[in-house]
Amino acid sequence: MKTSRKALLAVSVYASAAAVAALFATPALAADAQAGAAASTANDNTNVDQVVVIGTRRSDRSVTTSPSPVDVISNAELQQQPAGNMLDQIRNIVPSFFVPQNTISDASSFVRAPSLRGLPGDEVLVMLNGKRYNRSALVQVYTGGDTGLSFGSQGSDLSAIPAIAVKNLEVLRDGATAQYGTDAIAGVLNYGLRDNSRGVEVDARYGQYYQNGDGQSKQISANAGFGLGERAFVNISGEYDHDDGTSRGATRPLAALLAQTNPNLASQIPNYPLPAQIWGSSPSHGYKLLANAGIDVTENSKLYGFINYAWSHTNESFNYRPVNSGTFLDSAGVSHTLNPNGALANTFYLTPCPAANATCPATGFISTGSTFSFQSLYPAGFTPRFIGETEELYGTVGYKGKTGFGLSYDLSGTLSRNTLDLSMTGSLSPSYGPNSQTSFKFGNLIQKETDVNLDLSYPWAVGGLASPVTLSGGAEYRRESYTQTAGDVQSYGAGPYAVAQQLYAPTATPGVYTFAGTNNAMSPGASGYGGTSPAAAGTWSQTSYALYGDAEADLVQNFSVGAAVRYEHYDTFGGTAVFKINGIYKFTDQFSFRATVGTGFHAPSPGQSNDEILTTNFVAGNQVQTGTYPVTSAIAQYYGASTLKPEKSTNVGAGVIFKPTPSTVITADAYYIKVNNRIGISQNFTVLAGDVIAQPALAAVGVGGAVNYFTNGFDTETHGLDVVATHHTEALGGRLNLTFAYNYNVSNVTKFDPAVISAAQITDVARLAPAHRIVASANWSMGPWSVNARENFYSSWRDEVDYPGQKFGAKGTTDLDVSYAFGGEHYTFTAGVLNLFNAHPDRIAQSSSNPIYPITGSTADGQIYPRSGGPFGINGGFWYVRLRAKY
Repeated sequence: MKTSRKALLAVSVYASAAAVAALFATPALAADAQAGAAASTANDNTNVDQVVVIGTRRSDRSVTTSPSPVDVISNAELQQQPAGNMLDQIRNIVPSFFVPQNTISDASSFVRAPSLRGLPGDEVLVMLNGKRYNRSALVQVYTGGDTGLSFGSQGSDLSAIPAIAVKNLEVLRDGATAQYGTDAIAGVLNYGLRDNSRGVEVDARYGQYYQNGDGQSKQISANAGFGLGERAFVNISGEYDHDDGTSRGATRPLAALLAQTNPNLASQIPNYPLPAQIWGSSPSHGYKLLANAGIDVTENSKLYGFINYAWSHTNESFNYRPVNSGTFLDSAGVSHTLNPNGALANTFYLTPCPAANATCPATGFISTGSTFSFQSLYPAGFTPRFIGETEELYGTVGYKGKTGFGLSYDLSGTLSRNTLDLSMTGSLSPSYGPNSQTSFKFGNLIQKETDVNLDLSYPWAVGGLASPVTLSGGAEYRRESYTQTAGDVQSYGAGPYAVAQQLYAPTATPGVYTFAGTNNAMSPGASGYGGTSPAAAGTWSQTSYALYGDAEADLVQNFSVGAAVRYEHYDTFGGTAVFKINGIYKFTDQFSFRATVGTGFHAPSPGQSNDEILTTNFVAGNQVQTGTYPVTSAIAQYYGASTLKPEKSTNVGAGVIFKPTPSTVITADAYYIKVNNRIGISQNFTVLAGDVIAQPALAAVGVGGAVNYFTNGFDTETHGLDVVATHHTEALGGRLNLTFAYNYNVSNVTKFDPAVISAAQITDVARLAPAHRIVASANWSMGPWSVNARENFYSSWRDEVDYPGQKFGAKGTTDLDVSYAFGGEHYTFTAGVLNLFNAHPDRIAQSSSNPIYPITGSTADGQIYPRSGGPFGINGGFWYVRLRAKY
């Protein structure tokens, strides 16, 4: 296994070098000068040696002198992406950043889970102006492949940050826990905020997808800077977006059969004439605000602050609940019987047995009495709509400056609050029968954080060294809490029909009854999702403090080294210490070598330790009621759970920086990341009748349902390579900027507990994201005209949890846009296309796990393409126009 991995890495390096050579030899391929490079804006000649502030405490570091690989992505590059979500913007730019589309994945459709270098979202530290950004309120518990790389994580919600407010994004592709604290195992995303004190910019965009003309997307954003005298500024940004939904599936076979056999009911099938169950992007709208301000208190000190508020509303289609049954042949000629939803197939008898009757117990019902059926509410079945409202509020204030003897200081405090309000319409609570609600509130999830930081830095002149030693140190206090509030009683409760009805029929003798059988018991809670019960509601918190020290210096003119050490202590599990050592040696002005080694950790969050949720999932095509329980609960411990421990990592990296010409920069960085005690969610344990007897609370899941819990169940090793090249030249009378970015990344599970981690989950850790990703791009500009092109390549991938045995093939997409500036260059009009040639992932293949039915050309639940969307989504080509005004 090791030999084959080394061979593949060698092939990857060779292929990357060949692609770079081809790119610079024939500047015909490309895209919009971005691709995660240390990069150019779309229309200017950027200096590749721009200063970086992440990954170092020195103030004189640039992209090409940093001992750790850093990509700097400009505001123009982020705004150039025709997407209202920061996740999609970064995915189009940074090859090692992966995020699925999430078509139907419960609450994970509201807060999508990204991955950097194959590691989960909560192993990536997010910062605004160098200050830690808070986690979202959602813990990723959905069991499908949509969340496979971040299953069990609780990371930041990047979608709350408006792109127009960002001056630049620094992506540190290196472990940095010793420098910045927990979570920075895979790297750091640091958003530098705009601080211009004058000028106004307004940007409006409209677009839609080729297919069906759906997915109409509208966005308007604005930024304005204000100078308050000569010593202060306020910069304000706002963004509003509205995205309609898309549909890329087929209707369910049972819905198609119902429309054929009962044409009078066809128009009452949910979503008619669209599929009864929608596979695609969920409609959403929202707005984001961000303000950044500062005032010079003295010549050498400043009071600063920034605040971010965001709100979004997403309305997601859930799975269709059919009212009929039918037998169908799949594409292989195998016969399958599909059945109606249990609640719709059940009749509720409403006449109770008469009091004090010996042959008709008080708990029984008369079978010939009045009845109720949910078909009276939903005669053609129903498709619940799951609604999520997210709200983000984040604020930082601080005071920083430099003393007369050269000591730099920065004291800051941050308060943040992220909430997710969950509700549902068009559903029912089966166990309440005729008294069931059709709309439900499931309760709120709330994440609160408090951070206080003191950072100090001093340049200490030491004789014999080529530069002063930059000594840094500091302290941090953090407190975070996680809250679940109770939902409507019917959203989680067990109504009177949660037990099977005992039925009795009258005989010829008046007042005498005979046993007539039992009616089905109905599952508790709302159909599709379980609200939080008062027993599961509560608030859990965690407090920590940290001390760190850091030193960086040029030992000789061409050799720079740095070392950092950090100690953090948590009131939940104790303390841990980590370190980092890195260095860069400049052999010549054209060639440098850099390397780093360090350790890191990710502390389990209160949310991971205490989250409890009940969902309806589809696992390998089968509907399963799934309960995720806290590790401290009796149910989780019944199935083998134990207290969570911190994840611990070892990061090793080495790379080269090559500048063959003043206008060309090539970097290549290989890395190895080992993570022990990975926090994830166990495989599903099927609930048997004996389990419910042993743990009565399992009745909420029911016999045949599934249980899982958080666990430190496995270790992983990640091997990867990043190659980034930029080249600037003149061509056809204009300026041509070329960029090539390549990422090879493979993670493998090296140790695991087979009692909690399944073989399918292990496969997805390694193969859910493509092992190879290439972004080749070009920008050509002359006068008022600018043309951007980008070619994206994604190698093959797997989703073993959802589609056992299927390999989805390698694909490429092409993006193109043309811009024209007018009105003294105050206005710019852009027309562009993403996925010009309308590429889609491979269709789902016929298999015993996922039969394809010719009646609809889909799976039993209407899928045609993989539900996660794969690496670039299932929506296909998208065209857009944009108008930007800037003064």
